[in-house]
Amino acid sequence: MPKKFFQRLMPEHHVIKEHKHLQFLGEHLHNPNLWHLNRRSAALAVAVGFFCMYLPIPGQMIVAAFLAFLIGANLPLSVVLVWITNPLTMPPMFYAAYKMGAWIMGAPRQVEQNIDPEIFTLGKALHNLGDIWWPLLLGSLIFGTILSAVGYVGVRLLWRWMMIQRWRKRQQRS
Repeated sequence: MPKKFFQRLMPEHHVIKEHKHLQFLGEHLHNPNLWHLNRRSAALAVAVGFFCMYLPIPGQMIVAAFLAFLIGANLPLSVVLVWITNPLTMPPMFYAAYKMGAWIMGAPRQVEQNIDPEIFTLGKALHNLGDIWWPLLLGSLIFGTILSAVGYVGVRLLWRWMMIQRWRKRQQRS
């Protein structure tokens, strides 16, 4: 069961409470939803993680941790889900986000020719960053928002379905 697996990996509450570098957060760090896995905190964590993984900025994990802390989502799960964006997944994800943003904004055609996916390189993308930044940001926000909403609803529905299945099995046994 995934819940028990994640609970074994999570730190003990008293260790976090006594950590000297986290004292500035005060009592806010002791919100049980930040560390416990329940339907609400897990769904919010998936929403935060999916939204932050599409942000085209460095420090996505810090943003995810801050948002999870702010809304009471499961903190470790929020941060771990950001790792979906890695050097292998970033180019197709951000290219798709750029294409979506460029389509909505009606970006000039010469910019799209400079960002050809067959000869896409990081150097070329950084050189054209001024031209592609706004379409990339818009597409990333759109994809992040849609994925976070789908992830939130999906986790809530999956959790409910699993609870109904567990309840039915218990009813059949008795």
